[in-house]
Amino acid sequence: MRLRFAWRYLRAGRSTQAVQVIAWVSVLAITVGTASLIVILSAFNGFEGLVRSLYGSYYAQIRIEPAAGRVLRMRAGLSDTLRRHPAVKAFCTVAEQKGMLRSGEYQVFVLVKGVDPTYPEVSGLPAKVFRGRYATGSADRPFAVLGAGVENAVGVLSDRSLSTLTLYMPRSGVTDLSDPLAALSQDEVMPVGSFAIQPEFDNKLLVTDIGFVRRQMHLGDAEGSAVEVALRAGVDAEVVGRELSLLLGDGYRVLDRYAQNRNLYATIRMEKWAIYAIFSLILLVAAFNMVGALSMLVLEKRKDIQVLQAMGAEPRLVRGIFLTEGLLLTGIGMSIGMALAFVLCQLQLRYGIVPLEGRSFLIDHYPVDLRLADFVLVGGMALGIGTLAAWFPAAGAARQPLDLRN
Repeated sequence: MRLRFAWRYLRAGRSTQAVQVIAWVSVLAITVGTASLIVILSAFNGFEGLVRSLYGSYYAQIRIEPAAGRVLRMRAGLSDTLRRHPAVKAFCTVAEQKGMLRSGEYQVFVLVKGVDPTYPEVSGLPAKVFRGRYATGSADRPFAVLGAGVENAVGVLSDRSLSTLTLYMPRSGVTDLSDPLAALSQDEVMPVGSFAIQPEFDNKLLVTDIGFVRRQMHLGDAEGSAVEVALRAGVDAEVVGRELSLLLGDGYRVLDRYAQNRNLYATIRMEKWAIYAIFSLILLVAAFNMVGALSMLVLEKRKDIQVLQAMGAEPRLVRGIFLTEGLLLTGIGMSIGMALAFVLCQLQLRYGIVPLEGRSFLIDHYPVDLRLADFVLVGGMALGIGTLAAWFPAAGAARQPLDLRN
């Protein structure tokens, strides 16, 4: 009955044109607010997914580091635990150290990353080689796969270079500082390929053989900086990380991709919800319009309310009719807004109708990612605001005194 009355009031012409205008303005505001929120959240989802894919090409699903110090020793217990765990697909020992790469008068500071032969099974970096080939050589004849920015800084083309590059790295365990050069190791590496992921990695990373790096750092054959782990498809990295942390004990830190980039992901999420809060103000403005529209409707339908009261209608029924009217207005605006957001996002996905400024980014249009959770979140908030806005006029209608003299 409440829905029938509310629907008749919504469809019926109003004696006061202003009531009709304000009602549909509130619907329009809800439509715009709902569509804007979903589109904005979908754009942030798209950027978050893009960042995850870019960082996922370099960062392993699980990284195991020593809890103290910078050197990780591959004890039998660590290797056996990783081999026996059903979720672990492959693992790779890495040794990392900062260094300087020089070619003639050109030089650049780099992060030298020594990897073992299983690295392509753990990281997506080898698949990002766009010039030359991925190969790390051996301890005695090391090859170097350079980031595109490093390659440009030393003025070589990795697929055409026939000369070697000089790599300087700090030695471990040097206590006599009377000769500064004694604290540095110097050796030659042959550039054989270059990769491109994103500038953070492209401008500083050099990948080579772990045996070569161990020799430069004076590390043992079972020592390194960390172990990077690839997991089988369909497993939860966070859950596996907790399991490995319990199995390995306090001597190791087990980090998933989120933990390895906590500040980055926290910033993305904070920005997303800040924008969500700001755009929610549009729905609050719509709520004020709805309060005005329903208040004027209550005044217009005052005689109808008194007739219902005379027929025995309880205040709860009168309040429910106008509350349902507000929910109808909210539901119409919310539904149109969701449909509009879905269409706009599909057009962006198919045709890239909103381009990104500049030509230097990896994509030429804004990425979007529609998620059901965003529709549920925005819809729930819209209904909540609509219910709150409709409650006060509906409560006022229920308190109308019974007076049929007019």
